[in-house]
Amino acid sequence: MTETITSRPVRPAPAPPALGGPGLFTVLLGAALPLIDFFIVNVALPTMGADLAASEAVLELVVAGYGVAYAVLLVLGGRLGDLFGRRRLFLGGMAAFGLTSLVCGLAPDAWSLVAARVAQGASAAAMLPQVLATIQATTAGPRRAKAMGLYGATAGLSMVAGQILGGVLVAADIAGTGWRAVFLVNVPVVLAGLLLAARTVPETRSARPEPVDVPGTLLLAGALLTLLVPLTEGRAAGWPLWTWLSLAAFAPVAAAFWAVERRADRAGRTPLVPPSLFALVSLRRGLLLILPFSIGFSGFMFVVAVALQQGAGLGPVAAGLALAPLAVVFFAVSLAGPRLVARYGTRVVPAGAVLQGVGLGLMILAAWRYWPGLGVVELFPGAVVCGAGQALQLPVIFRIVLSEVPPGRAGVGSGVMITTQQSSLALGVATLGTLFLSLTPATGMRDALLTTLLVQLGAVALTGLLSLRLPRRIG
Repeated sequence: MTETITSRPVRPAPAPPALGGPGLFTVLLGAALPLIDFFIVNVALPTMGADLAASEAVLELVVAGYGVAYAVLLVLGGRLGDLFGRRRLFLGGMAAFGLTSLVCGLAPDAWSLVAARVAQGASAAAMLPQVLATIQATTAGPRRAKAMGLYGATAGLSMVAGQILGGVLVAADIAGTGWRAVFLVNVPVVLAGLLLAARTVPETRSARPEPVDVPGTLLLAGALLTLLVPLTEGRAAGWPLWTWLSLAAFAPVAAAFWAVERRADRAGRTPLVPPSLFALVSLRRGLLLILPFSIGFSGFMFVVAVALQQGAGLGPVAAGLALAPLAVVFFAVSLAGPRLVARYGTRVVPAGAVLQGVGLGLMILAAWRYWPGLGVVELFPGAVVCGAGQALQLPVIFRIVLSEVPPGRAGVGSGVMITTQQSSLALGVATLGTLFLSLTPATGMRDALLTTLLVQLGAVALTGLLSLRLPRRIG
């Protein structure tokens, strides 16, 4: 008797969901909101202080509380997206961001505002890692290159636009809200974003999600807190003993974090930050570039906002608009980035560093020659050249970092990159801001500004030198 064997047709594996144009717009909106809110308070701080009778130390906590909570929880946010679904975390994080923005805008006193800003930073940490992870998981080839270029353009533009928007909203004093408008404006934007995300953003998650690495999460949080909190609060608090003890604790806590992560990686588990991920040359070298670039960028934005208002006597609108040419040129040049990279490879990054250095040099000359009469006209040449140089660096660096990260680890890779960027942004305000504010009483504001900008010029030179070691082509 013969036995008939019937074979069932093999079904091909389902294609990963694709991210369409409306979905890309929505996740980029989610990427813009946290970065705008990091910088939007820079020009609003004097008004906040006067309205809430807040000391300088408490005002610094309004900035630092958001930045530290944001940086500490970003990698965890990426892991939770891999585990529970990136669309779900994106929607939850965006809803919480809108709610905490409302609480910030209604805060009755300074300490309530600080607490709400910490919660707002935690909400941003749940939302932002899902943006890059979704792009990585739902695009490929030229579409991914275009999406990553737009992400980099959005990130850079948001950091400048936040400062401009903050000045406009404070001066407009909509319905008597004053500085509160810089937070309340998020509420309608978030409501629109939630409606769009529910319809246009596909759900993705890791094929083999791992449980949350609790020891790694706690140790990473401890390392970032011991570094960022004393640096941001030390000068205003008079550098008490706890700031030095905290800084001394950073190195051993960071070493303990790395040891725990290596042990988990070797045991076959997936730690919060897998050391094996750093075997990717593109990721490792790209992260090294993010450090000096972001430290210099955020320090520059903070120092210029303070100098133009308190030294040059500009109002919040004029102080914000002084950097508008930088924002416009950054966005225009960044759109051409993918074509330039396709033709010249990663050599556009050192070229961008040279341009940024020239632009920064022009700004230094303007401050030296025209102080205190600085404004849009005096800063225009330097801002234009500087914006073009930054646009040739930031979007390309983002692409480089994630170019070899497998889709299954998209959330982890995105979290690591954004944590590096956000920690560097916080460090820039803490270090360059502290340098500027410490020098001002002794040297005067003009010389303090010149010294700080020269230090940033050194960071630009370091970025350019490090970029020469990048792989020639992006995978």
